[in-house]
Amino acid sequence: MKLKFPFQGKTTLGSVLASIALAVGIILLFGVAYFYVYLPNTTNHGERIWVPDLTGKNISQIDSILMPLRLRYEVGDSAYSSNYPPLSVLQQFPKPGHYVKENRKIYISINRASPPTLPLPNLFGEGNSGSLLNAEAVLRSSELVRGRIIYQRHPNRDLLIEIRMNGKAVLPGIRIPKGSVIDLVVGDGAGPRDFIMGNFVGMSYPNAILRLGNLSLHLGSVQIPEGADTTDITSYVLKQSPASGDSVSIGDPIDLWIGPKGTIVPDDENNN
Repeated sequence: MKLKFPFQGKTTLGSVLASIALAVGIILLFGVAYFYVYLPNTTNHGERIWVPDLTGKNISQIDSILMPLRLRYEVGDSAYSSNYPPLSVLQQFPKPGHYVKENRKIYISINRASPPTLPLPNLFGEGNSGSLLNAEAVLRSSELVRGRIIYQRHPNRDLLIEIRMNGKAVLPGIRIPKGSVIDLVVGDGAGPRDFIMGNFVGMSYPNAILRLGNLSLHLGSVQIPEGADTTDITSYVLKQSPASGDSVSIGDPIDLWIGPKGTIVPDDENNN
């Protein structure tokens, strides 16, 4: 027994139209199944995943947070902030609280393990402008933290006398970590005209000149040891007179011996 289809063997217009309608119906059926059944199941159509807040989390924790949510991450860049632990997340995209699809990649910015360094700015300023107010403004603009203000007997109130970090005197130009705490030694305005001379030895010549101005002292003679070549290099103070610890008065001249770092001042010049 043979099966016969309704339009088999017929070539009438009606049979042709019926065949076309049947083909179109089959195509529409497959289209509906593809777009409304297959695609939603394979692309998670309509499924939304809430993005968690990763800020402050260590990078070692990110996988355990995102994997259960079927999300991924990628480190986009790194920066530094003293407000977060090293290797923790500073920023993320998409932001926390947004909804994304499964397998979405979250881009994160990581806090560096150590802060970048920068040269300590010259807080003494130019000439006699090395005031406490000026030093604080320079520290803020350089992303450094002003620590203690230590008053020392000096006739000029709030005049910057010395810069300290971790309890030790430091000089402008040395590289320090960004965010370092800087203590400032300033005059109390009640000191006598006579005070104890500080140590200039090891200081660069330009910084020594600035320091003299800040202490209301004047540059006396400048001597270069025989054989020392100071052409096109930074010279350093090798010796001073009066020496560190001697008593001086405001306006006194200070003699300096300068030369390349490490130069030895001959004994005969030491006796001058």
